[in-house]
Amino acid sequence: MSSASFPEESPAARLAPPEIWWRDLAAWLGKQGFLLRPRYRPGWKPSWTGLGELGVDYEDERILVRAPIMDATRMSDGELVILKKIDKSDNPREEELTQYLCSGSLASEPQNHCITLLDVLHPPNEPNVVILVLPLLLPFYEPRFRTFGEAIDFMQQAFEGIKFLHDHLIAHRDCMYMNIMMDPKPLYPDMFHPIEPKRSRDWKGKPKHYSRTTHPTRYILIDFGISRRYRPEDMPPLEAPIWSADLTVPENKRNEPCNPFPIDIYLIANVIRLYFLNIYDGFDFISPLITDMMQDDAEKRPTIDVVIARFDQIVCNLSKWKLRARLKKHIEWSVAGLFRSGANIIRTASYMLRGLDPIPSPRT
Repeated sequence: MSSASFPEESPAARLAPPEIWWRDLAAWLGKQGFLLRPRYRPGWKPSWTGLGELGVDYEDERILVRAPIMDATRMSDGELVILKKIDKSDNPREEELTQYLCSGSLASEPQNHCITLLDVLHPPNEPNVVILVLPLLLPFYEPRFRTFGEAIDFMQQAFEGIKFLHDHLIAHRDCMYMNIMMDPKPLYPDMFHPIEPKRSRDWKGKPKHYSRTTHPTRYILIDFGISRRYRPEDMPPLEAPIWSADLTVPENKRNEPCNPFPIDIYLIANVIRLYFLNIYDGFDFISPLITDMMQDDAEKRPTIDVVIARFDQIVCNLSKWKLRARLKKHIEWSVAGLFRSGANIIRTASYMLRGLDPIPSPRT
């Protein structure tokens, strides 16, 4: 009998200390208009206690994975949101920079791919703590990309987002894969469960979702905790590197003053390398650009303007058949490959009859 046979004895039956913080704040959050899941409401008891069922998966059995992050429902409209706890004594800039990036004319710029700040909450008796209310997003790679055109759209938006930051003299410094998300609303008509995207919001099945080609979406840069905004007179900046979660950044290994803007070039290129070039066949057309963006010598990396100019020329040389072709993994079972190829032919014919662009930009 497995250790999961008696759910009432599992660690999930008790709240961990970071969860207790949210539980103790639940009533106050309710007054602010945000409802936490049952597990984090006062008086919660495990729903599986005493049922004697073996290996049953309950919604309130899922524990908090990232302590500063909590999901909630905005009671005014039922919208799912994310609550991000920030200790300003450790992270003094994120609130200010996030507010700046979605303020005034910046908020309406189509090149702005930064996360939207919905609200800022100030918990009682904790003067150094703020809670950012953010939209619920999904990792950019879920659900999987099906065609080269869908992958190209992601790359275009990612480069555009970095250009927007650099044009406003902001270095993200940590634009690795975990900090690039996707707006799920166009793809998921009924959304999904905030702690398990592969489950429906009511936890009773799988969520319905569309393809990226039929329902184009936007890709979003998040987490500006170590980002910096510079003044024109500070350019080009030279300062000690702040370690990104991507430990392969060459500047971090040298630990000497550097310009943070080329680090963004390296980081975004590595995302594309890891999630496209390393997994799928057929991306030889962009490999030289990615190699240049990831050069060990930061001064030899192209600026984001040069990256976009080269990328646009590369895309112009791709045929529509290439853009509509399916992404085939380096290692793929032959039977599965035949099935997916057949399905892609049917989808492609449907897309062409409907006049859908092979590069599914949400701006078209």
